[in-house]
Amino acid sequence: MTAHSIPRDFVSLESATGRRNGAGFMPCQGLYYHPAGQRPRVAFIATHYNVDFSEHYLGEYLARRGYGFLGWNTRFRGAEAFFILEHALIDIGAGVEWLKTVAGVEQVVLIGNSGGGSLMAAYQSQATTPNIRATRGLRLPDAVNALIPGDLYVSLNAHAGRPEVLTDWFDPAITDEQDPVSVDPELDMFDPRHGPPYSADFLTRYRAAQVARNERITDWAIAELARLDALGFQDRAFNLYRTWADPRLLDGTLDPSDRPVGVCYAGDPRSANYSPRGIGLTNTCRTWLSMWSLRESQCRGAPHLGRIRVPSLVIQSTADTGVFPSDARGIHAALGAADKTLEFMGGDHYLTSPDGARDEVADRIVAWVHTRC
Repeated sequence: MTAHSIPRDFVSLESATGRRNGAGFMPCQGLYYHPAGQRPRVAFIATHYNVDFSEHYLGEYLARRGYGFLGWNTRFRGAEAFFILEHALIDIGAGVEWLKTVAGVEQVVLIGNSGGGSLMAAYQSQATTPNIRATRGLRLPDAVNALIPGDLYVSLNAHAGRPEVLTDWFDPAITDEQDPVSVDPELDMFDPRHGPPYSADFLTRYRAAQVARNERITDWAIAELARLDALGFQDRAFNLYRTWADPRLLDGTLDPSDRPVGVCYAGDPRSANYSPRGIGLTNTCRTWLSMWSLRESQCRGAPHLGRIRVPSLVIQSTADTGVFPSDARGIHAALGAADKTLEFMGGDHYLTSPDGARDEVADRIVAWVHTRC
């Protein structure tokens, strides 16, 4: 079939805590892919914290195989700086409800792809066993306790969790968060004195310093919210720099895979690290606590994965430059499902290569779903 020969229906919805804005657009929007003239009995839904998934590459591939696919966006698409988990889950719930009540789908498969892996895991966890706490200083909306659970869960090239991936990518050599070029040379992975390859001692110090950086920002965000509150101010924005510094990017002996060494999703790791392009660049204090903080965020994967009891499939491509074999194995181990499968396949993060990788992953997913739906 030619591109876009699969019908794509625009879906635009309000959610329980997000209404149409003054200009007219709805907070939740996406595209529903489906076989022409059919109402599929089973459909997939994929969502991300920030990236627009309406034209997700899997949409047409799964629709060609007889399934529905909702590439779905919450109110936070392109607005990562203002992300609050509980409202994102409510927006995902609006998409799941639409699939069930309007599209006529009987079974919904949640796809947690890339950064969206832990977000969809949090959705299923909350829909199954409500556990979410309100973000610091906010009230928990009632609607977050009335979500419709998915029937199956698929993790595809997914990060372990939002705080985990940021901390793994953090450059702990930064000495001043206000100065993006400040460096402690004893923690600089780009200093050839340290590697690659990196020694076990350097990596131990490095990983501990990454966690310490996350904790320092959390301490600051909590204290800053208290200071602002005392002055009658609700929140504030701040910038975060140097987030392309995972030693695995330069050292292929760490977490070995088929990935090209010396590249990241943004190209050369050192150049990317010293640029304003990176995850978590701009936050409010509450967004930091809701999404990125190791201590406070409920976007960590493992606790939610442990509450997922529906059949679950984990697929990881072996040439991914930002998600590693240990991530896939950790997700698979953390899943609470008795029926869970881990598969590795060739390909990069987006499965643009090798030729046929997207067809292969669609075939793998469909074969797995077919035996369970």
